[in-house]
Amino acid sequence: MTSPGTTSTDPTPGFRERVLALVARIPEGRVMTYGQLALLAGNPGAARQAGFVLNSLMGGSDLPWQRVINAQGRVSTHKVGFGDMQERLLMAEGVAFEHGRCDLSRVQWWPDEERAAPPAPLL
Repeated sequence: MTSPGTTSTDPTPGFRERVLALVARIPEGRVMTYGQLALLAGNPGAARQAGFVLNSLMGGSDLPWQRVINAQGRVSTHKVGFGDMQERLLMAEGVAFEHGRCDLSRVQWWPDEERAAPPAPLL
């Protein structure tokens, strides 16, 4: 059995709430990555679990779920049937896609209080 605010895919208690609170803060026309959400929610490496949290919103939420994309600057929701809609929602906010990818160096958002962000690219 899980405690309130925790699901079987939550890597730590409260992870879901922290992810959702971060998503709620992403400004229009900006994006975060799944891995970035996991890092800022206190569990680096839990990108897939952050995706599970967002997937639970499909079908009805006022949160800007469309503003979360993968680390390559692409939407990852095509396989669940929401990719085209997510791209259209982001484009309506001013996020440009070229060959299915947006420029994370221009549109990736980091909270002001995250002093160490963004980290240097790995590649």
